Amino acid sequence: MLAAGRSSRMGRPKAALPLGDGDTFLTRIVRTFRAAGVQDVIVVVGHDAEAIVASFAESDLPARFVMNAAYDRGQLSSLVTGLNAVDRPGVAAVLVTLVDVPLVSAATVRAVLDCYRATKAPVVRPTSASRHGHPLLLDRSLFDVLRRADPAAGAKSVVRAHASPAGDLPIADEGAFTDIDTTGEYERWVSDRPGGGAASTDP
Repeated sequence: MLAAGRSSRMGRPKAALPLGDGDTFLTRIVRTFRAAGVQDVIVVVGHDAEAIVASFAESDLPARFVMNAAYDRGQLSSLVTGLNAVDRPGVAAVLVTLVDVPLVSAATVRAVLDCYRATKAPVVRPTSASRHGHPLLLDRSLFDVLRRADPAAGAKSVVRAHASPAGDLPIADEGAFTDIDTTGEYERWVSDRPGGGAASTDP
């Protein structure tokens, strides 16, 4: 999971924002991945790393944190940091998601994994019409391609070059496509949820 950026459009670390029911963005995602059967969850941190790790520690959920000291170089640097942390013999692929997509369901995560097992597509991603969501599964064959990718272009050019109909998985789960990236988006989500306002918007 990539959670290393400055959250400049949110104004505070998205990872620690409350979602209600005792969860933050970060704990909700880790809990979802664990429920889907993902045993090794890695969180790439950078800006405000200590505060994010401290907030997460209150949950007692299992996850590994790795530091991307070069987080200002962009999202690709965090992805490569995560790849380096998981890349070992026997690892066939990696699931990637962003901390600002916290509402995806465990069923969607399982569906992405099942699609990969059935097709071995190099890229598996949730789709809905023309939208592409998270989590994204990347086959091991792309690890070095991503390491060599142009930081200015990021991972998108690699994903687009290796996406295929076999790996584009139609998903009805709106959580896979809901990116809560700004204060306005977060406040709208809080007001729209059942019992709106139950999630605190205090820093």
